[in-house]
Amino acid sequence: MVVLLLAGIPAVAQPVVSRSEEQIESSSPVTDVVGSVVSVLAPLPPDALRRPPECDYLSYLRWRSVDGPTESTAADRILVAQPGIYEGAGAFESVARNTVSAAAAAGSHIEFWALDRRSNCMEDHTGTQAALAARDLTVASDYYYGGAEVDGRRFGGFVDGDATAWLARQGLEQTLRDQYDVMRIEMPDPAMRKQKMLCGGHSLGGFVTGYFAEWDFDGNPGTLDDAGFNQCAGYFALDTIVKAGTPPLLRGIPDLEVPRAVADPIADLAARVDGALPVLRLPAVINPETTNLLAMAGVAASIDPDGVNDLVDVLPRNTNIDATLRVLLSKDTATAATGSPSVRTLNATNDAVLGALLDDNSQPFGFLQASVGFIGAQPVVDKSFPTLPGMESLPVIGSALGDARKAAPAVFGDPDVVYTWNDYDALDGSEQTARYTDSTSEVTSITQLARSLAEPPLDFTEWYFPTALTFDLAQSGATAISGHRIHRDGADRSPILTLQGSGGIDLPPSGHPNDTRIVVQGYNHLDVLTAAQTQNNGLPEVVSTELARFAADPEL
Repeated sequence: MVVLLLAGIPAVAQPVVSRSEEQIESSSPVTDVVGSVVSVLAPLPPDALRRPPECDYLSYLRWRSVDGPTESTAADRILVAQPGIYEGAGAFESVARNTVSAAAAAGSHIEFWALDRRSNCMEDHTGTQAALAARDLTVASDYYYGGAEVDGRRFGGFVDGDATAWLARQGLEQTLRDQYDVMRIEMPDPAMRKQKMLCGGHSLGGFVTGYFAEWDFDGNPGTLDDAGFNQCAGYFALDTIVKAGTPPLLRGIPDLEVPRAVADPIADLAARVDGALPVLRLPAVINPETTNLLAMAGVAASIDPDGVNDLVDVLPRNTNIDATLRVLLSKDTATAATGSPSVRTLNATNDAVLGALLDDNSQPFGFLQASVGFIGAQPVVDKSFPTLPGMESLPVIGSALGDARKAAPAVFGDPDVVYTWNDYDALDGSEQTARYTDSTSEVTSITQLARSLAEPPLDFTEWYFPTALTFDLAQSGATAISGHRIHRDGADRSPILTLQGSGGIDLPPSGHPNDTRIVVQGYNHLDVLTAAQTQNNGLPEVVSTELARFAADPEL
């Protein structure tokens, strides 16, 4: 029995358990891999602020070969992955399955663990999971917006205010401690961890891993068993670098590698901000309600990919949702400013809506882009919001926007024009499509992306990202951080595999002597996680193939 497994499930009348694991039922086409969700008891320190009881548990998704050992200690290697910003464990679903499968085909039985941040314990996926099971999106919309009951439970609303105050202390130190605790609880032998575990992450997760390698978990440099670098045989970076420092997405906040006399007062100020705004959120696009919107889009496309307007028809009309739809779907500045024509009048299949939200030819922000195909034969125009056509070719802006030309539907409100979607391996070859993309730059199946957004019990897009973590990642000179960064050469001691998408975030070299860097053509920031097992050139997916090869290296 799984106890306190999913966020928001109350602990009333349930016994306290130290560990639980439940297998995930999956519709993935990669059938030689089994997934499960694991929860381990890891209470926060006694001085932690009041929080829900389930937040004293840490959860992760575990994938292993069907034909491999059931015990993690018997696996050949284990990849332990830190998620990126606004990213949950479910984001690794495709790359994890593909990697474990590729390793098994080569004769190696490895595991892939995707960590979930502790803050995700406050999420409530009851509605999306129930809608997927019932194959009815209205189950989710009625639950989140209509006060409907599911299995005796009602949605308590998106958490804010005092209920999130405890997240002000969930910064870098606790995030690293949480990873360390999962690793040592699940594999108590430090020598075995050093031999079997590979540490890494995606996006912001690479920088968290960089700090992990340098951290000393008891603050004593003379005892090395609990040094971060001694937990990992090697490191991997997915469209990121393994480096203690400030991620590109946070470069508006300077990397404060400065004396403590300067860093500590700034850290104190940052702590005050964290206390006032413990969850990093924006008025539109990035907040708990809108990140859950992507999961609902995944549910709609999973249930009925060719259904028309299912998601838009059930969304409430509120300022947050309306502003988000305008930012993500408007074809030009006038549409975004006036709301005319309304993006809600666009007739589109559920697949096309999901494509509009996340495809690199539509989604305006690079860190949310995947290459999942293109619009069908209906007319499109160059998208000129929030940037003008051609700006994606500029070096700095292109890194933030991705390198793909943006397109938007040209016809709104006509019932005879329904926008459809062609998957990554089913482009129509038309002149219109060729203006924006071709098969060499399409790598992710929209069908599998929808499944990854909706199916895993730990989500793809997290609701509650702690503000404290962003400030800490920009303050490497502060006492609370530099006091634990004892082993500055931690990542230099082991091999690193860096896999970067050609259309992803612009990254400098890591500077580590043992870093092997591979640029994967056609991949955007999310594609390194979501790319299909077989590519348009008939070859196996690159990222998972290289990860499996790296994990099998006897020199690690």
